[in-house]
Amino acid sequence: MRTEKKGAVRLETGVIESELLHRRVRVDYFLPPSLRKSSSPTLLLINDGQDMEQLGLQAMLEQLYQDKAVSPLFCVGIHAGDRMMEYGTAHAADYQGRGNKAGLYAKFIFKELLAAIHQAYPHITFREKAIAGFSMGGLSALDIAWNHSTQFSRVGVFSGSLWWRVRGLEEGYEEDRDRIMHAQVRFEKHKPKLKFFFEAGTLDETMDRNKNGIIDAIDDTITLIDELVKKGYHPKKDIRYLELEGGRHDIATWAKAMPEFLKWGWGKMKRPL
Repeated sequence: MRTEKKGAVRLETGVIESELLHRRVRVDYFLPPSLRKSSSPTLLLINDGQDMEQLGLQAMLEQLYQDKAVSPLFCVGIHAGDRMMEYGTAHAADYQGRGNKAGLYAKFIFKELLAAIHQAYPHITFREKAIAGFSMGGLSALDIAWNHSTQFSRVGVFSGSLWWRVRGLEEGYEEDRDRIMHAQVRFEKHKPKLKFFFEAGTLDETMDRNKNGIIDAIDDTITLIDELVKKGYHPKKDIRYLELEGGRHDIATWAKAMPEFLKWGWGKMKRPL
């Protein structure tokens, strides 16, 4: 375990020898200030942990704690392997076979990652668990949270790959039928404890499949939110949608959105210790 301390937030790095994924998984732990045996922080898992340095997560957390803007978060950045295969939806790969290891990745989270965290930090009791991700990592986070809603209370989806579909556009594709995550929400039961944060940027992409004047990144996000509302989620109490004007499909944009996600989920005024 390697430790790096720049300020109040301590960064520790470990490696998990994953039998499920057949690779070494680097994991970065961002420990909140004054972490004691009696502490009960939130455990926040973040896909694409290799991008946390560029995102500026450590400095971001430092500032939020300094401003007393959020309650303690134990953030875990999970470094990606084969993103095109490990991220996706566990019950079905997309029309090109991408995401066929998503089920194994979900099993890694519960059987290997959580076990490693509890082994490394046995004195910490987590009050709740949340998960977040960007692009395909956002789709992965949503799929994992949705299918394990008794384990997670919140999920953050930044520029999520919600276009994920079982048919190509030239293969008889239909919006209402073929988007995998939308179909999961539509045909499964309401998950009462789960809350959702979505971000999309107006320059996330240029594609507009259905020619309605709205880019797919925003269209897919809004229509998924519509499915959640139909399922019984409150559009304000249970869901936060952040649309960034000029936001792109990049780390700089997600860095702007991340503090909003953290304050939405764990703002101290709303969620006191």
